[in-house]
Amino acid sequence: MKLDWRLVLVLVLSLGLMVSCEDTDDEETVVAFETLSQYMLDNDMDADVVIADWITTASAVNGNEANYFIVDIRSAEKYAEGHIPGAVNSAYGDILTTVEAQNTSDLPVLVACYSGQSAAHAVVALRLSGYTDAKTLKWGMSGWAAQFDSWSGATSSFAVDHANWSTDAPPAMLSGMDDPVIDTDLTDGAAILAERVDAILAGFKGTPSTTIVETPENYQINNFWALSDWEHYGHIAGAYQVTPGTLTIANDGLDMLDPSQTIVTYCWTGQTSSMMTAWLTALGYDATSLKNGANSMIYSALESHKWAALTADFPME
Repeated sequence: MKLDWRLVLVLVLSLGLMVSCEDTDDEETVVAFETLSQYMLDNDMDADVVIADWITTASAVNGNEANYFIVDIRSAEKYAEGHIPGAVNSAYGDILTTVEAQNTSDLPVLVACYSGQSAAHAVVALRLSGYTDAKTLKWGMSGWAAQFDSWSGATSSFAVDHANWSTDAPPAMLSGMDDPVIDTDLTDGAAILAERVDAILAGFKGTPSTTIVETPENYQINNFWALSDWEHYGHIAGAYQVTPGTLTIANDGLDMLDPSQTIVTYCWTGQTSSMMTAWLTALGYDATSLKNGANSMIYSALESHKWAALTADFPME
């Protein structure tokens, strides 16, 4: 069959246009990460700034409730059973609109949840949205009243003798990894960040420790401890030892993160790792926090950073 040269020309030009559009889309997604990360760096939103002075205790809040705009992001039913005096109830995903509408005195925001973990996600969303003094309540409402204790049942020592709990030396850090792809049509740093904050507030990103310890090969795992603690307690097999404060934009720390993998961060209680997970989510990584941290894996071996059940309740409404 003889092809019409004009038809061939049209097909060639169409194919070239499609490839050109795909290249442009790829370039835009790469530029989006560069634009966002530079915007966050220029506006004091690097990890070491966002994850600093972000937590307070029940004893520090008790008697000083009027100094905070307190948001309780538990279910309406749990909130009705009892809450910190003066706290307002909000769904996790609605916390920004709740604070914007109701914090008319512009007080520092304090977020309370069940364990302190989803509140840490919410605090990152708030801090990236201009509420730079937002804090989370340590241990959540488990640390306020014994009736809300979700921590005692979450502690475990299953990993102490597990085949995937290791005392090996830290593996060499990855380097020169690609940037994550941020799927957006936006080109302004502030606008991209607002869209990424929505991604944080789409839902808490946490994975049970049992799942991660059983299949560590499915993740890039970052142990968020100092090296001395790593050497003292051991770690999940294959995990990287990431000293807190080093995984930042400014020092090119993100170059060790593989955007093709799910990035797991674990710490002592899951509260700091929740902060890091939310921050990495903002930057476009597929990130998850190991729920309840070391307390859910090697509780009996811990000498500090350890949950202790309440012996007395703080006042509630």
